[in-house]
Amino acid sequence: MGSEYYQHKLIKQNSIELRDYQTNLANDAKNENSLIVLPTGLGKTTIALQIMAHVLSQNKGGVLLLAPTRVLVNQHFDFLKENLLLDDIGIVTGEDLINKRKKSWMNSVICATPEITRNDLERNMIDTDQFSLVIFDEAHRAVGDYAYTGIANHFKEKSLILGMTATLPSEKAKATEIIVSLGIQNILQRNDESPDVQPYIQKTNTEWIMVDLPPEMKAIQKCLQLALDERYTTLRKNGIQIGQNKSLSTLLRIRQYVLTQNRISAKPLFTAIRITYALNIFEAHGITSFLKFCDRTKSKKGVGIKDLFEKDPNFMRAIELANFAKSQGIEHSKLPKLKEVIASVKDKVLIFTSYRDSVNVINETLQKMGINSEILIGKAGDTGLKQQKQIETVQRFRDGLTQVLVATRVGEEGLDISEVNLVIFYDNVPSSIRFVQRKGRTGRKTEGRLVVLIAKDTIDQVYYHIGQRKIKSAKQMGEKLAKKLEKNELPSTESLDSFL
Repeated sequence: MGSEYYQHKLIKQNSIELRDYQTNLANDAKNENSLIVLPTGLGKTTIALQIMAHVLSQNKGGVLLLAPTRVLVNQHFDFLKENLLLDDIGIVTGEDLINKRKKSWMNSVICATPEITRNDLERNMIDTDQFSLVIFDEAHRAVGDYAYTGIANHFKEKSLILGMTATLPSEKAKATEIIVSLGIQNILQRNDESPDVQPYIQKTNTEWIMVDLPPEMKAIQKCLQLALDERYTTLRKNGIQIGQNKSLSTLLRIRQYVLTQNRISAKPLFTAIRITYALNIFEAHGITSFLKFCDRTKSKKGVGIKDLFEKDPNFMRAIELANFAKSQGIEHSKLPKLKEVIASVKDKVLIFTSYRDSVNVINETLQKMGINSEILIGKAGDTGLKQQKQIETVQRFRDGLTQVLVATRVGEEGLDISEVNLVIFYDNVPSSIRFVQRKGRTGRKTEGRLVVLIAKDTIDQVYYHIGQRKIKSAKQMGEKLAKKLEKNELPSTESLDSFL
């Protein structure tokens, strides 16, 4: 047996554990533009480090490592400072002024956020020849007009490209767009079942816990459904072909058509969209989140808002019943279940919820139980957490000063939140990428437990089925696209638009 550590003159001695699958993936990605698809917690950054060390030791140029958030960029920067034996490692984010950035762009290795990189490329502040390797972390974001696609155009002909993600999207068009946008020639994939990965995977036991809405909530749900039915009836009368299954995506899809071709349907359509949002929030998150959503909507000036709040008997009744339920201390049947699950464990717990209002409701509930909990939310808006605050919050959780962290999306992507044995989804997400990322926060060193709370006969159940279906197709997506790459059947960037 050789040493247990990865050996390289540019990597700190005895710091990186030797894992075959990491070395194999790194070796395969050294010579052509590659996308590494590897479940969360298996060390994509370590693989990137091995490829970096290889490229830097050839003295052909520097390395640019991109990640979608400042917190994540800081995390990569700290990891490289610790493990890469180089003095000139820089960091560039939107918080830096132009003169500081000019100096930072001179470093051999740079960690940066995408928007500022794209802007500085357009300002000709960056010499594209200086980078022989460009790394896109959370590469599934390279779709549409996200900054990754613009940056890749500057580099994909001249530098080695490495994309890294926990999972590809389940939709073929999106997955294809990522491969084409980044100029990927090779998809390198491992999953939980891969033989070389298995020794490092801890099992995660998933429990789906169903809760019934209390009668008070069912009455509110009924009022909202009646208000929505009315709009669907009007839309059909106006000649809009709309199916039986009421989904937000269906309504959003016909928006453009209504605005251009069928203007009489604008009011019922926009009102239907608002009611659907309200209903989804109510079903998944409860009374307070629903009422806060209504308050915010009411203060806006949009088509049909006044009618909804002042003339619609069903919608007005729903608000009236919700206010009464709140005065009776009713919130959502998920909360007592959440209390029960948390009361049974001593370890750290990470709770995900997609909605900021419900972060506060959950956090307040836990604090009343005497549990040491904190929130982790993004930086947008008046109530948002600035970057430094996010970093400090994560650190306290890592150090065990906080037992429970209640997080929105910001906790899903790549943040090294340390070992958590229990992850709870307060709501369901109809996205395979977000599900895989949330789940990847547990079961890193010891057996993990994932609890998903589902309210019966609500959007939660719908999202559960969509999510499961997407996870299945996302798993096969890499193999399908890899075959197409081999046969050279994928479109070029120029013909991508017509392909999509």
